[in-house]
Amino acid sequence: MDLDDIRAAASRIAGAVVRTPLVRCGELWIKPESLQPIGAFKLRGAYNALAELRPAGVVTHSSGNHGQALAYAAKSFGIPCVVVVPEGAPAVKTTAIAGHGAELVIVPPDQRVIAAEKLATERGLTMIPPYDHPSIIAGQGTIGLEIVEDLPDVEVVLIPVSGGGLASGIATAVKLLRPDVAVYGVEPELAADALESLTLGRRVSWDTSRTFRTIADGLRADLSDLTFSILRERLDGIVTVTEDQIKHAMRHLALKGRLVAEPSGAVATAAHLEGKVGQGRTVAILSGGNVDPELFGQVIQGG
Repeated sequence: MDLDDIRAAASRIAGAVVRTPLVRCGELWIKPESLQPIGAFKLRGAYNALAELRPAGVVTHSSGNHGQALAYAAKSFGIPCVVVVPEGAPAVKTTAIAGHGAELVIVPPDQRVIAAEKLATERGLTMIPPYDHPSIIAGQGTIGLEIVEDLPDVEVVLIPVSGGGLASGIATAVKLLRPDVAVYGVEPELAADALESLTLGRRVSWDTSRTFRTIADGLRADLSDLTFSILRERLDGIVTVTEDQIKHAMRHLALKGRLVAEPSGAVATAAHLEGKVGQGRTVAILSGGNVDPELFGQVIQGG
C-alpha cells in the first residue's frame, strides 16, 4: 500500500464520492464524512473496490455503514449485492441497505463472517470485506490526501478505529506525505481490542459479548492481520474514550458544529475534547452520521 494506490483510488471515485470539506468547530477541524450520499466514509472504499475489481456480484458482512456503501455502489454498477448484518444492527442502517436494493441477511453477531463466506461460495459472489482488503483501504486513504491538501500545516489527525481500514488508509496517506504529523486512532473503552493488540505487539480479538457493550455500533470489529501490520507501522498511538465522552462529543458536534454524528463518528472529537492527545492544528474524522433518531434525541437532551 503506497501513495500511488491511494491516488489511483482518488481518480476512480472522483464524481461518485463527495470531497468533504474541513469544517471548523471551535479550535478543531472536522472532516464530516457524514455528508457522503450514504452518510459515512465507507462509500470511498466500496466504490473503489468495485471500480477496480469489476465483479459480477458481491457479498459482504457489515455492522451497517459498509453494507450501505456496497449496496449503493453495487446499484451504481448494476450488479447484485448481499449484505450480512448482525442481530441488533440499527434499523436506520439496515433499512437503508435494503433501500439501495441489496438482499439483507440477519444472523447472530458471531456468525456474520461465516455466513457471508458461505454465501460467496454458494452463489459465486465476490466477497468485499468491510476493511480487510487493499482496495478498501486505498479508498479510505483518499481522506488523508484531502486533509493534507486542504490543511497543509495540519499537526494532529484523529481517526476512529474498528477493523482498522479507515485508520490504515488515512495514516498511510498522511504519514507518507507529512511524516511529522501525529496520527492517532481512537476507540471506545468498551471495544479497545486495537489498543490491546498494539500494546501487546500481537493481534487480539475481543468477543462480541464485550464489544457489543459500547454505544458505538460501528466500532465493534477486530483488526485483521493486514490492518494490524499497517497500524503498527503508521500510527503514533491509540487512545480510548468512555460512553459518556462519546455522547458529550455528539452533543458538541450537533450544537457547536451543526453536524450530526453517530456514536462511532464522534469518538475522534471526544478524544480531542477530553485532551487525550497533544494540542495543535487538529483534524478529527467524523466517520458517519447514521444515528438512530430516538438515540440522537436522547443524547442531545443529555440522556
